[in-house]
Amino acid sequence: MSHSEVPSRRTVLRGTLAAGALAAAPTLTQAPAHAATGAPASRAPAYRNPLVEQRADPHIQRHADGHYYFTATSPEYDRIILRRSRTLRGLTRAGESVIWRRHTSGDMASHIWAPELHHINGKWYIYFAAAPADDVWKIRIWVLENANANPFKGTWTERGRLTTAWDTFSLDATTFTHRGSRYLAWAQYEPGMDNNTGVFLSRMAGPWTLTNPQIRLTTPEYAWECVGFKVNEGPSVIQRNGRVFLTYSASATDANYCVGLLTAGARSDLMDPASWTKSPTPVFTSNDTTKQYGPGHNCFTVAEDGRTDVLVYHARQYKDIVGDPLHDPNRHTRVQKIGWKPDGTPDFGIPVADAAS
Repeated sequence: MSHSEVPSRRTVLRGTLAAGALAAAPTLTQAPAHAATGAPASRAPAYRNPLVEQRADPHIQRHADGHYYFTATSPEYDRIILRRSRTLRGLTRAGESVIWRRHTSGDMASHIWAPELHHINGKWYIYFAAAPADDVWKIRIWVLENANANPFKGTWTERGRLTTAWDTFSLDATTFTHRGSRYLAWAQYEPGMDNNTGVFLSRMAGPWTLTNPQIRLTTPEYAWECVGFKVNEGPSVIQRNGRVFLTYSASATDANYCVGLLTAGARSDLMDPASWTKSPTPVFTSNDTTKQYGPGHNCFTVAEDGRTDVLVYHARQYKDIVGDPLHDPNRHTRVQKIGWKPDGTPDFGIPVADAAS
C-alpha cells in the first residue's frame, strides 16, 4: 500500500485480547509522583554527557527512597542490568549489577531489549522485550517481579508474557498513571498495516494484564517517521501544565532516529484517540553542530532539586555506521534539562555536546 493509503491512526481495537493472558492482579491505584511541577529551578546541577557509555534505550526513575535507578539495553542484548545512585551524575560510576540473564533455550533467549523498572503497589516490575532462541525476531513483551524493597536483593520472578490483542512483534512497554488509572503504552506491528510498528495504549488490570480495548495512538505517516524503517516506538509520558505529553521515537536506529510528540488534555479520556494531537514535525533530532546523532528512546526524570525536568535518551557521537546500526554498540545514555515554552509545551532544544549541559 502507498504511504497515502495508510489508515487513520484513530483506530480503536475493541476485540477480546488474545487467549492465554495471565490472571488479572488487583486494580492499581495512583502511584506516588516522583516529580513536582516542572517549574524552572536554579539549584539543579549541570550534567556531563555521556552519562553511561554503551547503554541504549535508557530508563531512569527517581524513587521515594531518594535513589535514581538506571537500567538500559546492553549491546550484547543478553541481560538486564541495574545501577543506583543518589545523584544522576553518580550513575556514571555506580556499580552495575546483572539482575537477570537471558535463557539459553526457549523463550526469552534473544534480543533482550529496552528494560524499564517501575515500582507498583509495593513491588518492583521490569518490562522488557525478548525473543525465543529458535525465532530471534519473534520479539514480545515480558514482565519480571520482585517483592523486595531493594531491587538488588530478593528474587526476580518471571511473570510471563504480557498479552496484547495480536501475537505480533511488540516491544518498548512503559507504564504510567493518570486520574487514578494505570496505563501501558508500547510499540507493536498491527496486522494489515504497511509499517513496522505503531504505538498503542491500554488500561491495565494488573502489572502484567491489559484490559479491553487497546487503541492506536500513532502510526508512521510523515516522511521523518519512515526513513529506513516505518517505525514509531519507545513511548514515554510526562504530565505537566494541564496536559499529557507522550514522546516516541521514529525511523531507523541510525542518524535518522528522532523523537515525535503526542499531546492530550489532562482532563480528557486518554482512551479516546480523538483526545490526542500529533505534532507534524519531530521535536528532538540529530545535530551536526553538537555532533549528536540518532537521539531517541527517551524517558523523563527529575533533577536533584526535585523540580527541574530532565530528558534521558541515547545518541551516538558519529553519523557514519558500518553495517547494521543494531550491531553498533555506541549508543550512549545522555541527560539534559527540559525547558518549558510560554504555552506550556516542552522545549527539548537540541541534543547537547559531550560536555557539561
